[in-house]
Amino acid sequence: MPQFLDVHSGFFDVSRQQLAEAHERDLAIEADEGVHFKHAWLDPVRGKAFCLATGPSREAVIRIHERAGHPASEVYELQIEV
Repeated sequence: MPQFLDVHSGFFDVSRQQLAEAHERDLAIEADEGVHFKHAWLDPVRGKAFCLATGPSREAVIRIHERAGHPASEVYELQIEV
């Protein structure tokens, strides 16, 4: 299954709890698109959140994030791992 790393902008001054709540919104609907969000990270000073997911396509990851209320500004397929 392909892996994806996505970037969200506008997450300034977001707390750990708020990140967890956003992540839970993804988890609640991820199966609709065959996506699984593995991890989420936050840099509240720079306003960036990052998610690692597996799924059938970049578009599926994008759709879940949009439906969960926090669209990703960038989504990258991770094709090479060492």
